[in-house]
Amino acid sequence: MAAASNFMLGQRDFQMMSLRRLSSNTSTSSAMDASNGRFFTNGFRLKGCCSENYGNVLRDNNDFKNDRGTSNGLRKARAYAPCVPEVRVSEKVVRVEDQPKSLNSRVANGGSSANRGNLTGVLNQPLPEKIMVAVDVDEVLGNFVSALNQFIADRYSLNHSVSEYHVYEFFKIWNCSRDEADIRVHEFFKTPYFKQGIYPLPGAQKALQKLSAFYNLSIVTSRQNVIKEHTIEWIEKHYPGLFQEIHFGNHFALDGQSRRKSDICKSLGAKVLIDDNPRYAVECADIGIKVLLFDYENSYPWCKTDYISQHPLVTKVHNWKEVEDQLASWVVP
Repeated sequence: MAAASNFMLGQRDFQMMSLRRLSSNTSTSSAMDASNGRFFTNGFRLKGCCSENYGNVLRDNNDFKNDRGTSNGLRKARAYAPCVPEVRVSEKVVRVEDQPKSLNSRVANGGSSANRGNLTGVLNQPLPEKIMVAVDVDEVLGNFVSALNQFIADRYSLNHSVSEYHVYEFFKIWNCSRDEADIRVHEFFKTPYFKQGIYPLPGAQKALQKLSAFYNLSIVTSRQNVIKEHTIEWIEKHYPGLFQEIHFGNHFALDGQSRRKSDICKSLGAKVLIDDNPRYAVECADIGIKVLLFDYENSYPWCKTDYISQHPLVTKVHNWKEVEDQLASWVVP
């Protein structure tokens, strides 16, 4: 069981209620911009924070749009791929079309340092800062392994069950070289098995919607840069407006630089990581980050490791209800 943390949320509920009352009393559909205390008429956005190790990402108020003219615009997530810190790389921004319930994501092969917003002007004192929770994608938000396994069976006539994936190193399961396994996975990325065959896990969207009221949520995934845009589209479709940032580790890639999850989480200031991979769990727990090791309905064989349960900062959970309960248990009343 993970040790209790210094999470504090009590004051926030009262202040958020004050904000809602203030917003409802303003004319038209105005809302307060949390970062600078001024009002604007096309939606409420809480600006997030980015890694201090990145360079500045350009932003302006025109990025926040609602094409139906209502006040239900969603906050934007910014997505980052690994880059060499010593080399100045010109920013490449990919914008996803704004939709009333979409996640408009910013992709940069540089980085950013955004100011954390305060709800100034609502009360005399700023809100307590939300805790940052990092969330993995594959096997936490969606069923990656089962879709990949079906592709491998159909394409290579290798009939394995998901229960045989005792490690998250596919070459050991498929009895091939590591390089060959990486090639097969990248082939999978180009197929409908990947593009249309990964579905959200039960309970994830509902739980994250609740958690987003109390925590800052950001994606930290080992996914490769080559599937960056599709990943953003998938998150936009199934988890709109819930994540501030999306960070790609670019692990097991055919090219490009990779970045350790522990480094990404540390740069984010994440206090909690939700991940299914014991390797990443220990890596982050060893630097003081609490980890919820996600083993959906006790069905992930790669999670069945004895040593992981002995780490004081790693707690195993089996569904998204347990994620909610565990995070709540770490909150100081």
